Amino acid sequence: MGRHGTIAGRKAAQDSKRAAVFTKYSRAITVAAKNGGDPEYNASLKVAIEKAKSINLPNDNINRAIKKGTGELEGETYEELNFEGYGVGGVAVIVEALTDNKNRTTAAVRSTFDKFGGNLGAPGCVSYMFARKGVLIIEKTDRVDEDVLMEAALEAGAEDMIVHEDSFEIQTEPAVYTDVHSALTAAGYELLESDIEYVPSMESAPSDEHDIKKLKKMIDILEDNDDVQKVHHNCSLDLEEFE
Repeated sequence: MGRHGTIAGRKAAQDSKRAAVFTKYSRAITVAAKNGGDPEYNASLKVAIEKAKSINLPNDNINRAIKKGTGELEGETYEELNFEGYGVGGVAVIVEALTDNKNRTTAAVRSTFDKFGGNLGAPGCVSYMFARKGVLIIEKTDRVDEDVLMEAALEAGAEDMIVHEDSFEIQTEPAVYTDVHSALTAAGYELLESDIEYVPSMESAPSDEHDIKKLKKMIDILEDNDDVQKVHHNCSLDLEEFE
C-alpha cells in the first residue's frame, strides 16, 4: 500500500505515538480556533476536534486548546512552517510544523535530515511533485459496500476513490474536503484517518534495505518532534514493514 501502509500498521504507529499526538492535535485546535471558537461556524476547527476525539483527547484539553486560540486563555503563539527536502534514495519529503520557536524547529528538522543522509532544500524544491488533496481513509469491512460508499463520496463532491487491500482512500479537492468529511460521517462511516495532505504525483524508493531503514528512522524522528504536525513523502514502500 505504499505511503499509507496497512490498517494494522497504521493503528500500531498511532498507538505508539499517542502522547505526542495529543500535543500535536491540541496545537492544531488552537490554531484553527483563531478563526472562531464555534465548530459549527468554523469547519477547520470542527475537523480538528473530531480528529482529536478519535484519539481520545480529553474534553478538558480540547476546551483549553480552543480558549487559547480564541484568546480567552493565555498561551503560546504558533507559527506555521513548511520544510522541503530529500531523504536517502531521492525520496521527496515535506514537513509541516506548528511552532512557538522557529529557530529551534528549523535547527531540529535540519539536523534530522543531515543525520540520516538527507538534505533540506529551498521552498518549492519538492512540492511540485505533490498535489494538495483531502484524504479520507475508511477501513474495508463487510459492513462497507464499495459501490454505496463511492456513490456517497462522489455525491458529496469527492474527486476519486482508490481501493486498497484493506481500506478505501477517498480523495477530494481541499475546498470540498469538509463537505465530504461531514457527509460521510453523517452517513455513519467511521473515518480511520482524514486530513488535507500532500499526495505525491510521482513516487520514489531507496533500493538498499539499509537506506530504507535510514529513511524510516528519519521520518519517525521527525514525527516524534512536538513541533512537527505531519510528514509527507513520496516513498512507494510501506515503511512500517522495515524496522
